[in-house]
Amino acid sequence: MLDLCLVNCKLDINAKEVCLGIKDEIIVSIKKLPSNADETIDLKGKIVLPGLIDVHVHFRDPGLTFKEDFHTGSAAAVAGGFTTVLDMPNTLPPTNTPQAFKEKLKIGAKKSLVDFGIHAGVSDLSYIKELVALRPASFKIFMDLVDDDFLMEAFSKINSVAPDHVISLHAEDSKLVQQYTEMMKKEGNDPELYSLARPPQAEIEAVESAISLAGKYNQKVHFCHVSTKKSLQLIHNARTAGCPVTSEITPHHLFLDSNYLNLFGNLAKTNPPLRDKENQLGIQYLPEIDVIGTDHAPHTLEEKEKNVWDAPPGVPGLETILPLLLTQVNRGQLNLKDIKRLLCENPAKIFNIPNKGFISEGMNADLVGVDLKKEGVIDPDNFHSKARYSPFEGFNVKGMPVITMVRGNLVMEYDNIFKNNGQFVY
Repeated sequence: MLDLCLVNCKLDINAKEVCLGIKDEIIVSIKKLPSNADETIDLKGKIVLPGLIDVHVHFRDPGLTFKEDFHTGSAAAVAGGFTTVLDMPNTLPPTNTPQAFKEKLKIGAKKSLVDFGIHAGVSDLSYIKELVALRPASFKIFMDLVDDDFLMEAFSKINSVAPDHVISLHAEDSKLVQQYTEMMKKEGNDPELYSLARPPQAEIEAVESAISLAGKYNQKVHFCHVSTKKSLQLIHNARTAGCPVTSEITPHHLFLDSNYLNLFGNLAKTNPPLRDKENQLGIQYLPEIDVIGTDHAPHTLEEKEKNVWDAPPGVPGLETILPLLLTQVNRGQLNLKDIKRLLCENPAKIFNIPNKGFISEGMNADLVGVDLKKEGVIDPDNFHSKARYSPFEGFNVKGMPVITMVRGNLVMEYDNIFKNNGQFVY
């Protein structure tokens, strides 16, 4: 007897309807006809995708929970169709010591509605070996905050202790960022100046440096929030030459250009900044990109109302990306295979997340049911995140998640959120 049977599911737009059998949180059967189960849910022909995996979130827990916490962040996740998230280390305290990592692990296990992993920060290199034993999703380095000497030392240390681990990089050259920021501050407080304070060249030079180190040590490197055409070309060329590098783009860098800084001001401020049309990576570049990571980075409206140089960078993204992508599917610009590759399959492969990212027998029953015909308007007042703002406010969308299941447990149904105990994925 199954625990649950999802009937009348479609795994692609033109596919025939199937029934998914779930037992002990695992997909155990994919059949044409339903099986006996304790519970049956009729999807009525809706599309079912693997639960989305966000490799780049900032849940602000601990220390910054006035912005977000693991409960509200994970509620936003399930509302957006995500069943697994990987949390970044820039909290208070930063997740760069074994003690801080263990503390965040406890917080996630207590609060999270979705399954989760944790990226480890890199500061005191003597902690690397102990952190490896705690199974971080990756080691995250913010190149805009460190110098070249530290970066080389970090690569050398991580490679000596954990040659198979991923190093995730925020790739912006610290010297160029500092130089251009000082120049632009003298020009005034207009939000559009922020995109000039962190120019494309800062990212490009950082990507070049990191590719060199990745090749030298044969270390897996994941480039977070790639924002320029030149950077993506460098990453593509390096991988073609055998360098183990991967790329990520955010929803805001994918769909928005620097003109949105004029329209939304600090609500569209993010690092790296939105790019002009000449440098921006649009959806036509998605075949060359490995992953979409939302870089869900919530702040309060009060913080965002400060002047452009004092307001924190970051936008929430968990509740908007799937409707935005499904809208492109409806327009014929993307297909569901693109979404599965960028938000399910590749995230699981790159970050070695077991039993997730695919709908097949033996995998976790992490599933999201989507209604491709459901229309709406993005309204931050309806967000489950504490961050009630978005540069996508007012966007018309067609296609939305309506059911989210984490290991066979119904956690979201038509925007109603239910209790669930998220688990550490490693």
